[in-house]
Amino acid sequence: MALKRKSKTNANFSMASMTDIIFLLLIFFMITSTVVVPNAIKVNLPQAQRQTAAKPLSRVTIDKNLNYYVAHGNQRERKVTFEDIVPFLQERFEQEPDMYVALYADEAVPYGKVVEVMHIAYINKFNMLFMTRPPAK
Repeated sequence: MALKRKSKTNANFSMASMTDIIFLLLIFFMITSTVVVPNAIKVNLPQAQRQTAAKPLSRVTIDKNLNYYVAHGNQRERKVTFEDIVPFLQERFEQEPDMYVALYADEAVPYGKVVEVMHIAYINKFNMLFMTRPPAK
């Protein structure tokens, strides 16, 4: 009787299945990342070509020297500190809950200062409009 001899073979590890899994994960994350839309702050942006339907009732202005000004309706702007913006807007919001806040910021104002005012609107759930200059004719 012939005896079968067991041969010693080295177990080979194939990386093909691992690369397939990595490739499928890569495709999955690429597709799902296009579906995700960042939605941190909802903002109503006015169009410069025509007048917007929503009229801003309160205004916050930041000039190039980082001075803050507030006004309501046809009032003249008055200079305030950053801390005074919140009480002013909350007082106006109590009078008119559907009010809009128009933000006027000079081009030289750092982006961080604009975001601080946006954050105030986000926390207090104010409707905010960013004001732009009309297009050149």
